[in-house]
Amino acid sequence: SNGRRFTLAALRVITLVTIVLLLMRPLSPGGAEPGDAVVLFLLDTSRSMGIEDVGGARRIDHARTILVEELLPALTPHFPVEVLGFGEALAAAAPETLTASARQSDVAGALAALQERYRGRAVAGVVLLSDGGETPVPDGGSRTPAAEHAPVFPIAVGSTSITGDREVLSVTVAEAVLDEARVDIAAAAVSHGYGSAAIELRLLENGRPIDLRRIAPAASGSPVHATFQVEPGTGAPTIYTVEIPAAAGELVPENNTRSVLVQPPSRPRRVLLMQGAPGYEHSFLRRAWSGDPGLEIDSVVRQGRNDQGADTFYIQAAPARSAALATGYPASRQDLFAYDAVVLANVEGSFLSNDQLQATRDFVSQRGGGLLVLGAQSFLRGGLVGTPLEEALPLDRADRGGDVLPAAAVPARAPNRVRLTPQGEAHPVMQLGRGEETRKRWDAVPALAATAPLGGPRPGASVLAVTGGAGGGARALVAVQRYGEGRTMVFTGEAAWRWRMLLPASDRSYDTFWRQALRWIALPAVDPVTVTTPAGAAAGEAVGIGVMARSATFEALPEPEIEIRVTRPDGRVDSLVPARDGTRGTEGLFSGRYRAEMPGVHRVTADVREAGGRVTTAAKSILVGGADLEMADPRVNLPVLQRLAAASGGRMVTAGETSVLLDSLRAGIPAATRRLQRDLWHTGWSFAAILSLLALEWILRRRWGLR
Repeated sequence: SNGRRFTLAALRVITLVTIVLLLMRPLSPGGAEPGDAVVLFLLDTSRSMGIEDVGGARRIDHARTILVEELLPALTPHFPVEVLGFGEALAAAAPETLTASARQSDVAGALAALQERYRGRAVAGVVLLSDGGETPVPDGGSRTPAAEHAPVFPIAVGSTSITGDREVLSVTVAEAVLDEARVDIAAAAVSHGYGSAAIELRLLENGRPIDLRRIAPAASGSPVHATFQVEPGTGAPTIYTVEIPAAAGELVPENNTRSVLVQPPSRPRRVLLMQGAPGYEHSFLRRAWSGDPGLEIDSVVRQGRNDQGADTFYIQAAPARSAALATGYPASRQDLFAYDAVVLANVEGSFLSNDQLQATRDFVSQRGGGLLVLGAQSFLRGGLVGTPLEEALPLDRADRGGDVLPAAAVPARAPNRVRLTPQGEAHPVMQLGRGEETRKRWDAVPALAATAPLGGPRPGASVLAVTGGAGGGARALVAVQRYGEGRTMVFTGEAAWRWRMLLPASDRSYDTFWRQALRWIALPAVDPVTVTTPAGAAAGEAVGIGVMARSATFEALPEPEIEIRVTRPDGRVDSLVPARDGTRGTEGLFSGRYRAEMPGVHRVTADVREAGGRVTTAAKSILVGGADLEMADPRVNLPVLQRLAAASGGRMVTAGETSVLLDSLRAGIPAATRRLQRDLWHTGWSFAAILSLLALEWILRRRWGLR
């Protein structure tokens, strides 16, 4: 009958609705008694807690004394208490067994683990005994506990000031290099408790001392800076270490050293030199660049028209790429994107089609290639001005007031003589020697024949050099900018070959400048398949590894098979399969995480197999343990502890304030019971309800003779 069918259908619907609701994991307020609310003591067991700055005692010993002699006797009669230690992980332990041996200190991770560990139990509060150190630093800054977490009552352990300690604050290395290129190693250090006594900075290359600097700080606690220039070897990564000799009785000698890894020189950069018309500059440029083993130059010179009126070209290129240059400029994106940099010298905009101009713009912004534009014909009306490529140039032709740069912070010299700007003095493109030698050599180069009044710099662009212009102003000569993923540069001068012909044969200013310019714009260009890793990692840290898998036109591969192999310092190989990164704007990116337990150089290799079976391999190295971040800045980190307390509804407590702590915990008991939630789905009655509904439907069907 209809009534029976309706009853069976209703039972089936009720069963399905119940299952869906339970899959949503509903919660209900807990019913804990106030006396059941537990107090958790969380003790930091990281290595920084072994620093002896609490009246000559170690921090861990002082924290244990506070816990055993003050806190436990005062709170145990009123609350159930539990003691846990945390460093890299959270674990329950007896106070006397806790030692300062953990490699890292993850306060936020420990609080998150507490929340999961005590799910379903009322927690009156968490008493945190720590120096506030947190390594590794979470992505995006320090994390704070969730709003529903129990209140945190931090007790700072350690000193807020430092006496008798020197520290290497940071060591950074310039971007990847090519063969025979110098690299800047920048180091910062600080001294506490030694006044203005000089700090000795030693630079080591793969453990071998190669340089030494002694720098006196302005006062105790004032940082000092030093820049070393090095020439890394080829074939293998090079480790550079900056260290400060440890003094007798120094508080934390572990923070006296930091190391960075310089990747081995990459493959030679492939460069397309497009010359709009024969000229003196072409032969000088090609000679300078061809002498650099880190560059592969394909050159095309437009010679004129044949009897049929078609352009003819003089082509010097690698056999594998020469066919794509038969018509002068690459016609397809794949042929153009095979290069790392493009040089347009005296090229008129009308010579290139609109598609070629747009492809060149995409070559810079999407592929990450470099673009260098020079020669008067490229800048005059009818040149590249007004084309899709104009917006990629660092100088704005529309800025008529910028034809002569009134805002240049550099006084112009005689007409067409070169003068560095403050930005140019520090930029790698303009470096001709060490320190003041760079400025002296630029002052000595001959004047140019002319400088095109192209305009002022676009927002974000940098003018590296100027020349004297009409009326004593300064015209931009060398300007650079970041455009999308790549870099662009303009050189507005004419007859730079004078720097080669009018100076002694031993002077290499011309060759050095043009080689460095081309290296700099070409460096961001990467291969279609690349491996990305952080600059360094701490031992025990989970390292994020990314693999970008793209085609020859730099479009994401649809369904590649990717395997990552990590070769550890001891030779063992670990494998992992990355997952596609679903973040918008990261098409083609696959990522995975690898826990680097062993200090030293780890080699990351990725194999990408395309649908057609083609396999492409990319590799990169990462240095693990180059800096002991756990011992960096040994002062108590009060801001971290204060943020934890404020975000969770707790408060900072000092040793001896047990009565204040007891009152705060008692006041928080009602809130603790309100915060307690129970899983409605994780009970026997939920399973019994579903089973009963299904059984009832089955019994009725059998009784009514239905199937």
